[in-house]
Amino acid sequence: MRNKNLQEIPKFEDTWSYIYFEKGRIDQYQSTIGFHYLDKVVPIPIETLCLLMLGPGTSITHEAVKRISESRCLVAWTGESGVRFYSSGYSGTYSSKNLLQQIEVYADPEMRLAAARYMYQMRFDDEMDPELTIEQLRGYEGVRVRKTYEYYSQLYGVEWSGRSYDQTSWDYGNPINRALSAANACLYGVVHSAILACGFSTAIGFIHTGKQLSFVYDIADLYKTVTSIPVAFQVVSESHHDVERRVRLTLRDVFREQKLMKRIIPDLKEILYGRDYAGEIDPFAEGSDVAVSY
Repeated sequence: MRNKNLQEIPKFEDTWSYIYFEKGRIDQYQSTIGFHYLDKVVPIPIETLCLLMLGPGTSITHEAVKRISESRCLVAWTGESGVRFYSSGYSGTYSSKNLLQQIEVYADPEMRLAAARYMYQMRFDDEMDPELTIEQLRGYEGVRVRKTYEYYSQLYGVEWSGRSYDQTSWDYGNPINRALSAANACLYGVVHSAILACGFSTAIGFIHTGKQLSFVYDIADLYKTVTSIPVAFQVVSESHHDVERRVRLTLRDVFREQKLMKRIIPDLKEILYGRDYAGEIDPFAEGSDVAVSY
């Protein structure tokens, strides 16, 4: 087992980047921690993990949490199959470098605008006109998303009349809007975990602002048209029964197939440190000052 520098960020790209458990108890076990269920114990290689996801029916002891924190592993309480995020117990890093970088980009009007423009550009195949305003970019993005809804509506034969739902009357919403809401919640959970594990703030957004999950919404929007939207339409086309659960299960497999956890970290790196540095330096290490370049 390799040693870790205390200032190093755990990377989701590693083979053992995250692991999920449900319906059992996590406690100290030998020199590490273990997952206890029935009469069996599964050792958890906590030193090689950056994210431990605890699903429904899971309990954890004080000693286990202590050992996890010493290993600087993020603990996240999630929904079934790890696709909904409820809370976290550790930030994943001792360093504030990434948070300070995020604040610096946000505080500088030009850098903040550049980061927002870059996130819009990441969603389009063609190079965007640099003279376009943020309002114009929002308009282009709105058209792109509407076309995506229409495309999958026709592909799967699901009637689509627009995005609309009422959380106070959830059961009366139409199946496709309930499916989209459930799918987006799953995507937000995974993105939330990745942001926290890197030591960034979920509240400091560049397109969305004023909410505790503003940055989560910023990053999740990069992947909706290839994850949550197509899955929602596919699931509803198959049946209107139990759409929320079926969406969560299907989306879990899509995340795995698309290696979403491996995509999020490099995207965060490019947005907050600039693409010129994405492949040249490790922005998660201490002691290197960089200028953002998009």
